[in-house]
Amino acid sequence: MRRQERQRFDALLEEVLEALPQRLRDLLEQAPLIVEDYPDPKLLAELGMDPETESLCGLHTGVPLTERSVTDSHDEPVTIHIFREGIIDEAGGWERWQDEDDQWWGGEEAIREEIRITVLHEIGHHFGLEEEDLEALGYD
Repeated sequence: MRRQERQRFDALLEEVLEALPQRLRDLLEQAPLIVEDYPDPKLLAELGMDPETESLCGLHTGVPLTERSVTDSHDEPVTIHIFREGIIDEAGGWERWQDEDDQWWGGEEAIREEIRITVLHEIGHHFGLEEEDLEALGYD
Protein backbone atom coordinates (compact mmCIF):
# COMPACT_ATOMS: atom_id res chain seq x y z
CA MET A 1 0.00 0.00 0.00
CA ARG A 2 1.31 3.41 -0.93
CA ARG A 3 1.97 6.00 1.77
CA GLN A 4 -0.68 8.35 0.32
CA GLU A 5 -3.36 5.64 0.50
CA ARG A 6 -2.31 4.77 4.04
CA GLN A 7 -2.59 8.43 5.09
CA ARG A 8 -5.97 8.77 3.40
CA PHE A 9 -7.25 5.66 5.20
CA ASP A 10 -5.84 6.76 8.55
CA ALA A 11 -7.55 10.17 8.23
CA LEU A 12 -10.90 8.37 7.72
CA LEU A 13 -10.14 6.14 10.70
CA GLU A 14 -9.51 9.19 12.89
CA GLU A 15 -12.87 10.65 11.80
CA VAL A 16 -14.63 7.40 12.68
CA LEU A 17 -12.95 7.15 16.09
CA GLU A 18 -13.74 10.78 16.94
CA ALA A 19 -17.42 10.15 16.12
CA LEU A 20 -17.65 7.17 18.50
CA PRO A 21 -19.23 7.74 21.90
CA GLN A 22 -16.64 8.57 24.56
CA ARG A 23 -17.32 5.29 26.41
CA LEU A 24 -16.27 3.29 23.34
CA ARG A 25 -13.18 5.45 22.78
CA ASP A 26 -12.23 4.87 26.41
CA LEU A 27 -12.50 1.13 25.79
CA LEU A 28 -9.73 1.38 23.22
CA GLU A 29 -7.42 2.20 26.12
CA GLN A 30 -8.09 -1.33 27.42
CA ALA A 31 -7.95 -3.00 24.01
CA PRO A 32 -5.50 -1.04 21.87
CA LEU A 33 -6.31 -0.57 18.21
CA ILE A 34 -3.52 -1.76 15.93
CA VAL A 35 -3.77 -0.74 12.28
CA GLU A 36 -1.90 -2.72 9.63
CA ASP A 37 -2.06 -2.89 5.86
CA TYR A 38 -2.89 -6.61 5.81
CA PRO A 39 -2.71 -9.65 8.08
CA ASP A 40 0.25 -11.97 8.12
CA PRO A 41 -0.34 -14.95 5.78
CA LYS A 42 0.40 -17.26 8.72
CA LEU A 43 -2.50 -15.67 10.64
CA LEU A 44 -4.86 -16.22 7.70
CA ALA A 45 -3.77 -19.87 7.56
CA GLU A 46 -4.42 -20.25 11.31
CA LEU A 47 -7.90 -18.82 10.74
CA GLY A 48 -8.50 -21.19 7.82
CA MET A 49 -8.77 -18.33 5.33
CA ASP A 50 -7.58 -18.41 1.72
CA PRO A 51 -5.65 -15.18 1.01
CA GLU A 52 -6.48 -15.54 -2.70
CA THR A 53 -10.26 -15.41 -2.19
CA GLU A 54 -10.85 -14.01 1.32
CA SER A 55 -9.84 -10.80 3.04
CA LEU A 56 -9.78 -9.98 6.72
CA CYS A 57 -10.97 -6.57 7.92
CA GLY A 58 -10.38 -6.93 11.65
CA LEU A 59 -9.50 -9.25 14.49
CA HIS A 60 -9.96 -9.19 18.27
CA THR A 61 -7.34 -11.09 20.22
CA GLY A 62 -7.36 -11.94 23.90
CA VAL A 63 -10.04 -12.99 26.34
CA PRO A 64 -13.39 -11.17 25.98
CA LEU A 65 -14.57 -9.28 29.07
CA THR A 66 -17.43 -11.74 29.59
CA GLU A 67 -15.02 -14.68 29.89
CA ARG A 68 -12.45 -13.17 32.23
CA SER A 69 -11.81 -14.29 35.76
CA VAL A 70 -9.53 -12.91 38.45
CA THR A 71 -7.81 -16.31 38.51
CA ASP A 72 -6.90 -16.18 34.79
CA SER A 73 -3.33 -15.40 33.85
CA HIS A 74 -4.28 -13.27 30.79
CA ASP A 75 -1.19 -14.42 28.88
CA GLU A 76 -2.49 -13.13 25.56
CA PRO A 77 -2.80 -9.34 25.40
CA VAL A 78 -6.16 -7.91 24.39
CA THR A 79 -5.89 -6.06 21.09
CA ILE A 80 -8.08 -5.01 18.22
CA HIS A 81 -6.46 -5.20 14.79
CA ILE A 82 -7.90 -3.64 11.68
CA PHE A 83 -6.47 -4.23 8.23
CA ARG A 84 -6.54 -1.41 5.71
CA GLU A 85 -6.51 -3.53 2.55
CA GLY A 86 -9.30 -5.84 3.74
CA ILE A 87 -11.51 -2.89 4.63
CA ILE A 88 -10.84 -1.11 1.34
CA ASP A 89 -11.58 -4.31 -0.60
CA GLU A 90 -14.76 -4.99 1.37
CA ALA A 91 -15.96 -1.43 0.71
CA GLY A 92 -15.29 -1.72 -3.03
CA GLY A 93 -12.13 0.37 -3.38
CA TRP A 94 -11.33 4.06 -3.38
CA GLU A 95 -13.32 4.87 -6.52
CA ARG A 96 -17.12 4.65 -6.65
CA TRP A 97 -18.50 2.18 -9.17
CA GLN A 98 -21.78 0.52 -10.01
CA ASP A 99 -22.21 -3.22 -10.45
CA GLU A 100 -24.46 -5.03 -12.92
CA ASP A 101 -27.33 -4.91 -10.36
CA ASP A 102 -27.03 -1.10 -10.21
CA GLN A 103 -25.63 -1.25 -6.67
CA TRP A 104 -23.01 1.37 -5.85
CA TRP A 105 -19.71 0.34 -4.26
CA GLY A 106 -16.51 2.05 -3.22
CA GLY A 107 -15.54 5.60 -2.47
CA GLU A 108 -14.50 7.32 0.75
CA GLU A 109 -17.96 7.15 2.32
CA ALA A 110 -18.13 3.37 1.79
CA ILE A 111 -14.64 2.95 3.25
CA ARG A 112 -15.52 5.18 6.22
CA GLU A 113 -18.62 3.05 6.88
CA GLU A 114 -16.66 -0.20 6.58
CA ILE A 115 -14.09 1.15 9.06
CA ARG A 116 -16.91 2.00 11.49
CA ILE A 117 -18.51 -1.43 11.10
CA THR A 118 -15.17 -3.19 11.55
CA VAL A 119 -14.18 -1.24 14.67
CA LEU A 120 -17.62 -1.76 16.26
CA HIS A 121 -17.56 -5.44 15.28
CA GLU A 122 -14.22 -5.99 17.02
CA ILE A 123 -15.28 -3.97 20.08
CA GLY A 124 -18.34 -6.24 20.16
CA HIS A 125 -16.05 -9.27 20.33
CA HIS A 126 -14.23 -7.61 23.23
CA PHE A 127 -17.58 -7.52 25.04
CA GLY A 128 -18.14 -11.21 24.28
CA LEU A 129 -20.56 -10.92 21.37
CA GLU A 130 -20.52 -13.80 18.89
CA GLU A 131 -20.70 -13.49 15.10
CA GLU A 132 -24.47 -14.15 15.14
CA ASP A 133 -25.01 -11.36 17.69
CA LEU A 134 -22.95 -8.93 15.64
CA GLU A 135 -24.78 -9.89 12.44
CA ALA A 136 -28.13 -9.22 14.14
CA LEU A 137 -26.84 -5.78 15.13
CA GLY A 138 -25.71 -5.05 11.56
CA TYR A 139 -21.98 -5.27 12.27
CA ASP A 140 -21.12 -8.19 10.00
